[in-house]
Amino acid sequence: MAAMKSLSALAITCLFLTTLAFAQKDADDGPTSTLNFLVLKDDTGKPVRNASVIMHPVSSSGKQERGGLELKTDLDGKSNSDGIPYGNLRVQVLASGFQTYGDDFVIDRPKMDFTIRLKRPQGQYSIYGDHSKDPNTQPKQDAPPPDNKSDKPN
Repeated sequence: MAAMKSLSALAITCLFLTTLAFAQKDADDGPTSTLNFLVLKDDTGKPVRNASVIMHPVSSSGKQERGGLELKTDLDGKSNSDGIPYGNLRVQVLASGFQTYGDDFVIDRPKMDFTIRLKRPQGQYSIYGDHSKDPNTQPKQDAPPPDNKSDKPN
């Protein structure tokens, strides 16, 4: 009976120490932050729904590290994530019909809010001359080389 009580006390002590070790491990991982994103259309200020918000950790040398997280915005253009470790973070936002957004941030507070304004694609310009504005116009083709068969002796 005494052995049983001793064994129970030992089991409880082991359980307590294991719990304490796991709690200490989490404390050693460093502080984390809650990030809130709001993605808006730059021209109208209206929310962009279903935009992809992609986050990648970045080393102190500026190199993107392995791992990452992708979120989607809701109907109000909002998305959030908690448990993001302090440090450098690369954020990219992709949405159909908009230019890709990308920037690096330093995560250094328990809660951070980001408002990202997506722009529409810009017009494309060519250095190769003035092209027709009519999308149905076919590009000009070079003239075929002259047929020199008449120049050859029989």
